[in-house]
Amino acid sequence: MRISAKASMNGKQILLAAIITGAALAGQSPQLRTDINPALLYYQGFLTAPDPMANVDSDYLNSKKAREQKWPEKFGTILAGYDHEFEFVRQAAHAKVPCDWGVDLSRGPETMLPHLGRAKFACQVGQWRTIWALQNGRQENARDELVAAFVLGRNAGSGDLFISALIQGIVEGMCCTTIAAHFGEFTPETFQQIVEGFDAAPARHSMAACVKSERELGDWVLKKVLELQKTFPSDNAKFMTGLHDSGLVTALSTIGYTNFWPRLVAASGGTSDGVLKLLRETEPLWPRISEIMTAPQPEYDAKVKQFTVDTGNSQNPFFTLFYALFNGWDLGTTHFKLRQREFRAETQVAMVHAAAAYKLRGEPALKSVTDPFGNGPFAYKRFEFKGKDRGFELKSAYTGADAPFVMIFVEKQGPAFEVFGAEAGKALTQ
Repeated sequence: MRISAKASMNGKQILLAAIITGAALAGQSPQLRTDINPALLYYQGFLTAPDPMANVDSDYLNSKKAREQKWPEKFGTILAGYDHEFEFVRQAAHAKVPCDWGVDLSRGPETMLPHLGRAKFACQVGQWRTIWALQNGRQENARDELVAAFVLGRNAGSGDLFISALIQGIVEGMCCTTIAAHFGEFTPETFQQIVEGFDAAPARHSMAACVKSERELGDWVLKKVLELQKTFPSDNAKFMTGLHDSGLVTALSTIGYTNFWPRLVAASGGTSDGVLKLLRETEPLWPRISEIMTAPQPEYDAKVKQFTVDTGNSQNPFFTLFYALFNGWDLGTTHFKLRQREFRAETQVAMVHAAAAYKLRGEPALKSVTDPFGNGPFAYKRFEFKGKDRGFELKSAYTGADAPFVMIFVEKQGPAFEVFGAEAGKALTQ
């Protein structure tokens, strides 16, 4: 059937007609679908969002000034621009099926992950929308935005790649510190519902689970070497040119490993057999990495220290690649940042549970929540800032490289200060 230009409808009109017709036929309002892949909903949401940085004064929204005063009305208009995106984000939070972003690792180091940046920014917008809702007395909106952002963070970790799990931990931290900084503004009922929403979210994707997928990327390099060796069995120059142009060197340069190629040429002698030998030497690292990523703290610290010595002293350029990979692509660090982020996220979420118990049932209930790195509850004490009681502090027994894990839950408004980590309790400067 052809529809004339005069009688044609736009997309919104067609959707509205379908909804009205469907509801009339069913005799009831359409039900929210929970069987849609969350990634599909997120992608649709990303398409409806404004340019991620358009009109958003993120410097102000993340500033000391924004923490200490009521936001101007213009931010309500700006944040409302993300209403359509968050309709999809909130719907995805109710999905009953796993999140699959459709990532294809067969491209090796050229695998693209365009969803991660958009997901992280959407979660940041979710924090701002939560704060705006609290400022305007909309507890239910604050709850829905915060839980939806938390679930998006967990779903960002699906695919089990280290960078995905890292984004997941960053989002968990954002949600937890937003709660801490605005703790006194949530009603007990809303806070309980937020914690229940966190508990109902998809399970955290562990760093240990990521080793398998990361090894697939490592196997891509080996397969590429074997393929080029077969194509150029007696021409090392063409083999090396093919490997250089495979995408590996470009990918490593983007993370700061700019001297990989000259190191590889020197260590391999510029031959395919030499490169293959260097790659084979890395195979024993995989089980060690798996062991490290599952080790509890502080046993983990000792294993990391030995791994750092072994990889740092090697002349094999692929060892440096492994070291960078498992440190969140940071060649200058001395500990596994990825696993540290996992420890931190686990602690922050547990602290939110403890704070919920305190808000609902008082200090005795707080002590019923176990510190993941201790043999009992978090250390609790009242917190004063510039001589005034502002809330309470929870401290973990964690003793790793990022210690201390301290979070301050702000019950009374006033001058702003850091609420988590080693700087917790110190005044914000900007």
